[in-house]
Amino acid sequence: MTGRLELQQAAAPLSGPSRAWFSVPARIACLLIAASLLSGCGSFAWFGNKDEEVTVSNDPPNVIYGKADTLIDKGKYKDAARAYEEVDINHPYSPEARKAILMAAYAYYKGGKYDDAIGAADRYLTLHPGTKESDLAQNIIAMSYYDRVLDPRRDQTNARKALGAYDTLLQRYPESRYAGDARNRARILRDLLAANEMVVGRYYLRHNNFLAAINRFRTVVTDFQTTEQVEEALMRLTEAYMALGIVNEAQTAAAVLGHNFPESKWYRHAYGLLGKRGLQPQEHEGSWITRTWKGAGSQT
Repeated sequence: MTGRLELQQAAAPLSGPSRAWFSVPARIACLLIAASLLSGCGSFAWFGNKDEEVTVSNDPPNVIYGKADTLIDKGKYKDAARAYEEVDINHPYSPEARKAILMAAYAYYKGGKYDDAIGAADRYLTLHPGTKESDLAQNIIAMSYYDRVLDPRRDQTNARKALGAYDTLLQRYPESRYAGDARNRARILRDLLAANEMVVGRYYLRHNNFLAAINRFRTVVTDFQTTEQVEEALMRLTEAYMALGIVNEAQTAAAVLGHNFPESKWYRHAYGLLGKRGLQPQEHEGSWITRTWKGAGSQT
């Protein structure tokens, strides 16, 4: 993605106020704007408190937009984002306003202001759904979460949000130019989230909290069947269910593991655990594992 995007321009008519009555604060604001226009001493007037400054620009929208493009080309992303937002704030009905929102999102993302990038991209999707640039806005949201993903031992809130954003992109825009990257990153995120469930599940298992461990391993089997973690998850389910004396589920977990991954080292471990009790892997139709696993019944 380049610093400048060729986005389709959209304009809406500007309707004037239906009444000529103004509140006192509105009159003050108008006087300040008028004073700025008459003074000719600068391009912008500022009013409001220090934390909530509002920019009033005398420049036409195309000029402000051009300044923002120059800033982004220089790598001044924070300043560029603010300039793009000035177009939307001061000239909301101009042809440049729509693409300025999206460019503000991109500039915020490039500047590492991820929450601001998500906010701007969300605003674009709310105001302009279904446009040809909507997939880019969705991709900016996903990337803003993805770039903050940590290792599997840490909280995975951003990973879950990133995965949700990429899944949304793939569902809504399957032919998007960003779909390939979205699929690859979604696969990485699923592996990461599955690994995180395994880390927590192993912890519970070591501390003999078998029910809590089962819940974690069950999540992997239910939600992340395509990841590498699922083999170990099925073996750990065999281990945890055996510890609780729930033999049918232990046998089913081992059987599903053996049907789908017969050469896996984890299947050898599961088979050995059952063998110590004189048991064999066997699927039971009432098991949630049998119901959940894709194609498990047909492979029995």
